Amino acid sequence: MDGTAGTRVVLLACGSFNPITNMHLRMFELARDHLEDSGYQVVKGIISPVGDGYKKKGLIEARHRLEMARLASENSWITADSWECLQAEWLETTKVVRHHYNELLAQEQNNDDVDTVKYGKKRRIEDNHYVASSAPQNRDSTRLMLLCGADVLESFGVPNLWKQEDIEEIVGRFGLVCITRSGNEPLKFIHQSDTLWKHRKNIHIVQEWVTNEISATHVRRAIRRGCSVRYLLPDSVLNYIREHKLYTEESEQKNIGVVLAPLQRYTGASSS
Repeated sequence: MDGTAGTRVVLLACGSFNPITNMHLRMFELARDHLEDSGYQVVKGIISPVGDGYKKKGLIEARHRLEMARLASENSWITADSWECLQAEWLETTKVVRHHYNELLAQEQNNDDVDTVKYGKKRRIEDNHYVASSAPQNRDSTRLMLLCGADVLESFGVPNLWKQEDIEEIVGRFGLVCITRSGNEPLKFIHQSDTLWKHRKNIHIVQEWVTNEISATHVRRAIRRGCSVRYLLPDSVLNYIREHKLYTEESEQKNIGVVLAPLQRYTGASSS
C-alpha cells in the first residue's frame, strides 16, 4: 500500500519500554525510511508506555518509564506521551490508538478553523460508540499507524491476549508497520492468519538489515548484575537509571505470580 501524494503519517508505538533502548528508537527511523520510500510523509512519532495496570513481571513504575522515554526522545521528531500510562487501569491497544487518532483529528480540525464546539460533540460520540470506529481513516487527513516489532505481530496469535475485533480494527482501519527481528517470520505468520491476510496491504513489513538484538529484558539483567549497558541505551536514560537506582533484584520480582491484565480480562483468571 503506497502513500498517495505524500500522505502524512504519524507512527505510534505502544509497549512497556522497560527501559526504552536504542532499538526502540531505531524502529522509528527504519519505519520512517520505509514509509517515505513508499510515498508517505512521516511527520511524527509517538512513544506510549503502558500503564502499571498491565501487571507485567518486572514492570517498574510508569512515571520512571515515561521520563526515560522523554529523555530518550529529546530534540527529535519522536515524542513520549503520558495519556496511556496515567490511566488507572490497563487499556487495550485499540483504545490507545483511537485516542491518538482522535487527537490528530482534533488538531487538524483546529488548524482548519472549524467549529470546535461542534467537533467536541462529534468526538464524544466517537469515543462512546466504538462500533462506528471501524470505518477506515480519511485518506485526505493525517494517518495514524501502529509501529511494532515482529514479536508483537506474532502475539496476535496468543490465545486471550488480543480480541479479534481489536486486531481487525488496528490492522484494517489504521495499519501496521512491523520491523523484522531475528527468529520471527512475520510474512509466514500473516499468511497463516486469515485476518492479517485479508488486510495484508495495510501491513508494512520493514526489513532490518543491520541486525540489532537489544532486548530490554537482557538490559535489565545486565544492570542487576552490575554489567555495562552503555551504547545499548541513550546516555540520558542510563544516567536516569543510575540516579534513581532502578532495575534491582527487588524490582524484577514485581508482579511475580500476577496474571497479565489482558489474560485476567479475557479469561476471568485471577492472580495466583
